[in-house]
Amino acid sequence: MTRILLISRCPPYPLHLGDRLIVYHLASELDWRGHTIDLLAFADRPEDYDEIHHYDMYFGSVELIPEPGRSQAAYLRRALLPGARWPRAAAESWSPPMWEAIRRQLATHTYDLVHLFGGIQVYEFFHALGDVPALITPYESYSLYLRRALDSALDVTSWATVYLQLQMARRFESWMFTRYRRVVVLAERDRRELLDIHPHLPVQVIPNGVDLYYFTFRRPFVRHHAPALLFVGNYEYAPNLDAALRLAKEILPAVQRQIPGIKLWLVGNNPPPELQALAGESVKVTGRVPDVRPYLARAAAFISPLRLGAGLKNKILEALAVGCPVIATPLSLDGIAVRDGQDVLIAHDDSQMIVAILRLLTDPALQTTLAHNGRCVVEQRYSWWRVAEQYEELYDSIRGL
Repeated sequence: MTRILLISRCPPYPLHLGDRLIVYHLASELDWRGHTIDLLAFADRPEDYDEIHHYDMYFGSVELIPEPGRSQAAYLRRALLPGARWPRAAAESWSPPMWEAIRRQLATHTYDLVHLFGGIQVYEFFHALGDVPALITPYESYSLYLRRALDSALDVTSWATVYLQLQMARRFESWMFTRYRRVVVLAERDRRELLDIHPHLPVQVIPNGVDLYYFTFRRPFVRHHAPALLFVGNYEYAPNLDAALRLAKEILPAVQRQIPGIKLWLVGNNPPPELQALAGESVKVTGRVPDVRPYLARAAAFISPLRLGAGLKNKILEALAVGCPVIATPLSLDGIAVRDGQDVLIAHDDSQMIVAILRLLTDPALQTTLAHNGRCVVEQRYSWWRVAEQYEELYDSIRGL
């Protein structure tokens, strides 16, 4: 079996933070398959150090290191000076403690490969790895995220700010992953973006998965006296907040004019005051909940009007797994192989979203079709078992290079 050093931009817990979820489940699956994984991860929350017991059983060892600050001047220096891009010693890196931890692990263990999770946070440790084969999973293209944000900028100042950030991101992504044997992103759209920036980058797609034992199928749909629409997200993430505000302010009122009494549940971490202020008889703002499954099981539909962001959306996979019918924008479905009208309903803008919601809520046969087909999609393509299998194949291939 393979011994892996995993270097992550964050710990693999708590699971309501999507970038942590993939590390947790992949490590769990690889451990079950007999691989040994040692974890070095940046910690950016005080609670991180007290939560190690939630996942340490999947790792041979765990070490958390405080995430360093990175100034705009530091980014600019690496962008403009090619000689500064790839540190060759701990003192030249943004995180000498992480560099030194990597060197300690390599000095005391023999690894078959190193797997880095993250982008700007972890790419810089390439020369600390010596000659051990290495791959990197940046999750998504940050350039794609910014390009979509640019399209949605509301004023000239915002547009100019995002435009400058986009140019910086494209400059970094033109060289940041080039020394790794493979680059993995979660969705095909992110792969195309990176290849547009660097056509010869060895990049491939391995999606996230969903825990099919935890998110069990709970359908067929049962109509409630007051049907509820559902959106789940971490509202510290701007695209989720944008989607939730539009749902509550624009989409829900239009649906209520046709279906009086319909509710909206906005579930998830850290809703800001502007979102909490919308709570009332028709809108429930829960904050983070210990278990999202009861909401997925009882909602009439999961609505995802995301227009910003990049990468694959765990929330969509979880809704499909439970059998909650999904109505979503194309961006929400990046990296998920679904068919419009058979597995989900796709809406390109708010007006189409409203039409799709009204169609679904008045068509029980369509509700049942989407529920069953959605579950089949995740069973066939998006189990963690299948994700781990793809990573195993990738590990074998890079070790043979």
